[in-house]
Amino acid sequence: MKTARTEGCIFCTLPAEGRDREHGVLLQGRDAFVILNAFPYNSSHLMVVPRRHVARPEALTAPERLELFHLMTASIRAITEVYRPEGFNIGMNLGRAAGAGIDDHLHIHVVPRWVGDTNFMPVLGDVKVLPEDLTVTYDRLAGPLRAAAEQGGSTGP
Repeated sequence: MKTARTEGCIFCTLPAEGRDREHGVLLQGRDAFVILNAFPYNSSHLMVVPRRHVARPEALTAPERLELFHLMTASIRAITEVYRPEGFNIGMNLGRAAGAGIDDHLHIHVVPRWVGDTNFMPVLGDVKVLPEDLTVTYDRLAGPLRAAAEQGGSTGP
């Protein structure tokens, strides 16, 4: 399993560029960060990602696991405050066979759900639809996510 930054891995390169809003990086912690999904299933679909380039959860250290879970729960709080979803799908796709688009850098999807929200466009028309412009989503979530993360303990480099 790889542990160093991998050239070409967006989860390794984008948070390091310092252009967080442009890249949809909502919050950067010491061991993990939160980034908007570029092709969201629903408005505010985001991912919680370890900084270290690892493919499997068993490769994570205890502090990495703790911060991933902390940022995941902070994300749920912030999305709930801003978007008022009726539920969530939380998950990881481990490996290509499981549907991972980026299979060599672990990430947790946080997808808000509403009754009747099925995004059928990719199935019927081979089309991806952005439910909300990503910069709008970023601006709506960035502040509440920072506040939610601070409620549960410190997050930062």
